[in-house]
Amino acid sequence: MTERSPGTWRLRLRRLVAGHGGPDARFGARLAVGVVLTALAAVPFSLALVLVESRWAPLHRLDQDVAERLHRSALDHPAWVRVLEFLTHVAWGPLTMRLLVAAIVVWLWRRRAVRLAAWAAVTATASGLVGLLAKHVVERARPHLPDPVADAPGFSFPSGHAMTATTSCAVLLLVLLPLVPRKWRPLPWALAVVAVLGVSYTRVALGVHWVSDVVGGWLLGLAVVTATTLAFEAWRGDIGRRHTTPAEGLEPEITTAVPEPVSRPRS
Repeated sequence: MTERSPGTWRLRLRRLVAGHGGPDARFGARLAVGVVLTALAAVPFSLALVLVESRWAPLHRLDQDVAERLHRSALDHPAWVRVLEFLTHVAWGPLTMRLLVAAIVVWLWRRRAVRLAAWAAVTATASGLVGLLAKHVVERARPHLPDPVADAPGFSFPSGHAMTATTSCAVLLLVLLPLVPRKWRPLPWALAVVAVLGVSYTRVALGVHWVSDVVGGWLLGLAVVTATTLAFEAWRGDIGRRHTTPAEGLEPEITTAVPEPVSRPRS
């Protein structure tokens, strides 16, 4: 039995990545890469979950210190509390974010970008379901502060507001970026960051979430978006389209008259 040289394995790997290994090999490679990348995206959330469940002392102190400091500020500034409530429930609230995604889904459907519409709808729906499941698995209590300025039902980790804002802003960015001139693209990125950080701040400042709750919402939201995006990229690869980057959007062809090929039944 002859020993294969390292150069032979490197050559086969290059051929596989380049798409010369046959359809089954290409599918297997995409599946493996998708699983690995999704797992990597979920690692930060898993680490945050472990630290929360184990009540890691430095994280526990951070949660307590920030909550108490912001709570004292809220008690001293009742007008600011009303602003926070508007921002958390209206401007950046989950209902607002979901309505924006729903509008994008309808628009994509009318543009006949059916698969991209399905991706947006599935991402938003999966975000809500996964976040709700995580809350009931962890069952973390919300902060208990003297003279609370706000209240919220349910469990605390991860923050549903933070997770919804993260996934919704990601959907809006990945769909709409191709329509924005390149020199203006930093603006929607900045608006998305402000929305996610802003709603996260309101949840902690109102005393209904810990800092670690909103961080967990960010991380789990990014993991969901990574998983659904990899599935969409696999479809693009199947129809011969190139892979895209977050900087250019998920489907640059949305700017054309026919953004997606029409599926024809086999005769």
